[in-house]
Amino acid sequence: MSNNVLIQKLVIFSLDDQRYALSLACVQRAIRVIAITPLPAVPAIVLGIIDVGGVVIPVINIRNRFNRPPRDVRLSDHLIIATTGTRTVALLVDETQGVIEASSESYASADEILPGLELVHGAIKAENGLILIHDLGRLLSLETETAIDLALSVKP
Repeated sequence: MSNNVLIQKLVIFSLDDQRYALSLACVQRAIRVIAITPLPAVPAIVLGIIDVGGVVIPVINIRNRFNRPPRDVRLSDHLIIATTGTRTVALLVDETQGVIEASSESYASADEILPGLELVHGAIKAENGLILIHDLGRLLSLETETAIDLALSVKP
């Protein structure tokens, strides 16, 4: 007897009281927040840069993209180091909550939920509520990507 249920591994994180997920395939690792160096002339979504093992990575504040109120960085915050398809970024989140395996039976695509959702790939039904799956490829606009490129190319 064959089982056609697809299993997707997801990294769960939170912003305030809402849980979100990213595909594990795009996540390199999660770390506690470290010193963030501000950059001049970048969009507000870019908090600055960090150095992780000699690699300079832009830090992205995704709170605004998910309609969460702004707040200052806390020592308890986490950074999810992930790849958008074009670059590696660090996403500032309140907390990472581990990796789960979600079956296709618990998954609903964004089009099924509400057609036109920009940043959400879909949602999964978990024991304690829905978890929105973030589409990391749509996180950064072309303008933001260009501004990051320009800011990173400036020599002190």
